[in-house]
Amino acid sequence: MREKFKVALAQISCKRGDKTENIRKIEDNVVRAKKQGAELVIFPELSVTGYVLRDQIYELAETIPGQATNILEKLAVKTGTYIVFGLPELSDKTQATIYNAAVLVGPDGLIGKYRKMYLPTHSVFEEKRYFRPGYQTAVFETELGKIGLIICYDVFFPEVSRLTRLKGAQLIVCISASPATRRAFFETLTVARAIENTAFLAYVNLVGIEDGLQFWGGSRLIGPNGRVLVKTKYDKEDLVIGEVNYADIRPIETFVPMLKDLRPELFDKLKENAEKL
Repeated sequence: MREKFKVALAQISCKRGDKTENIRKIEDNVVRAKKQGAELVIFPELSVTGYVLRDQIYELAETIPGQATNILEKLAVKTGTYIVFGLPELSDKTQATIYNAAVLVGPDGLIGKYRKMYLPTHSVFEEKRYFRPGYQTAVFETELGKIGLIICYDVFFPEVSRLTRLKGAQLIVCISASPATRRAFFETLTVARAIENTAFLAYVNLVGIEDGLQFWGGSRLIGPNGRVLVKTKYDKEDLVIGEVNYADIRPIETFVPMLKDLRPELFDKLKENAEKL
């Protein structure tokens, strides 16, 4: 396992519904990031298709593995990089069941996927209309350590990141399509999730305007002490490189021992009281 490596935050805007153009942009950014020494390149939520799709999503969704995954899997093998990207996943059991998915591919091909658990359906969001929620956290063993995946609104619910960390993730990757109205929430919550789990957290957000909805960017790599190590520009496409060093985790775990001090019996109480809301 590599203790220290470079991560690229590939903050892109997407052309709605144009998978060919979006994949081309992903390929270009992977090549650029590789030249700068990045071993992991992360793209935003639904980066293969764009976010505001409405009923067009039924035409664009595809299985995993599928055409888009296969293209990006070959790219990962060719460049020797790990890549995280998002797309609408079509169930292989039905013709209209779709998940909001994050995919991890690497030098040896497809590693795994994660299905977004929490689907915002309020204000400008209507995800429950189109997506089925996922039910499992996702942590993958790689040459870059154990990497966990979450998506956007999941970061509002600390139990998702907590379970991801308790399954061994040292780096939690959160891909996102957050509009500008939610900027303050994400800037606060991403830091909180890193601190409370003593883990690195890479947050990569969409940028640009889709059907009047403006995405703010502001992607960032946060250390286990809550320090923002690198971040991208606001409201513009950007590619920045940060470094993950797992050696930084031990001293923080020692002197701010949140995981050691967990009280598992409270989890049962949480479930019991949540059911009574």
